[in-house]
Amino acid sequence: MPRIVALVERNPTDTIFTRFMPPAKGDDMPGTWRRFYRKWRSVTRERIDPSLLDLLAPLNGFAPPARIIDKSRYSAFCGGALERLLAERGIDTLVLSGAETDVCVLATLMAAIDHGYRAIVAADAVCSSSDVCHDALMTLYNERFSEQVEIAGTTEILGAWNT
Repeated sequence: MPRIVALVERNPTDTIFTRFMPPAKGDDMPGTWRRFYRKWRSVTRERIDPSLLDLLAPLNGFAPPARIIDKSRYSAFCGGALERLLAERGIDTLVLSGAETDVCVLATLMAAIDHGYRAIVAADAVCSSSDVCHDALMTLYNERFSEQVEIAGTTEILGAWNT
């Protein structure tokens, strides 16, 4: 969290938080998402404590000016709101941080690649509930996507950042 805060503090106006927002009911979702939410009913909006869907402190103090985009799928690009906002702002480079390296970060990173963005993963500002999966994905990012994904620590990113 301190590294994510350091990235956000540098320029909260250009920060975009994306929140995974579950459906009210699992049956509101298509296909295999229904099966997912049958297993994880406790995280649907009809059952989850709504405060658990808020940005964590201290990140919540940055919005606004940071923007928040809610998403119903793993990729932040799902639904088109992020793509529209990036286009409006003329942004061509993304620095990704957050959770989980092997789920939402992965889906968003793959979509960023597909859209042609310069994608930088803040290596010390991403995490997973599975160390094995996190390590495997960091290896994949480094080895398989070395021409399309850059991996850097927050100190290196902040040192190179033009604000």
